[in-house]
Amino acid sequence: MIYTKTGDNGTTSLANGERVRKSDSRIEAYGTADELNSYFGWLNALLAQIGEQIPLDEPLSDVSVHLNQVGVVQNKLFNLGAFLSCAPGQWITESDITDVEHWIDAIQAELPPQHAFILPAGSEAIAAAHICRTVTRRLERMMVRLAEENEAGNEADSNLMIAIRWVNRLSDYCFVLARKCAILQKKLPVEWKK
Repeated sequence: MIYTKTGDNGTTSLANGERVRKSDSRIEAYGTADELNSYFGWLNALLAQIGEQIPLDEPLSDVSVHLNQVGVVQNKLFNLGAFLSCAPGQWITESDITDVEHWIDAIQAELPPQHAFILPAGSEAIAAAHICRTVTRRLERMMVRLAEENEAGNEADSNLMIAIRWVNRLSDYCFVLARKCAILQKKLPVEWKK
């Protein structure tokens, strides 16, 4: 059965068996990671549509690279949810941070200089990437709050700081990916006008 009724009193279980209120900051954080994963799923579908619309004589490698990256992100977000729900182990690593930094650098090398603030507009894919960016920032704030609530110095806190850094890089990745979507779709950036 899909329903257990164990949460009817406003509590839920963490991976370590501890029951906490559903309003607990840890539940808010991994719930937001789950929400973000859903938005990345939407972005993935939109990227696939972009790939289908590119003429056959143009290279598709860019779209397939980004589809692969988004797939990696979705799996890592599940890892992050496991970590935030107190499953033992290190679920996000320094190499995960380095991977996202390499993705950012590769995309950034293809982008024209940016001379103005850019609005989250222009196409559904661009807007979806910006939604991923803003939800990622919210997740980062929640994780920082969680770190502040935890006692400093233990292994879990060290792993949490690594995970926070990964989430921070992920928001930057979403920003450059939004700009890359504009290039793939031959859209001009929608610049902020005071």
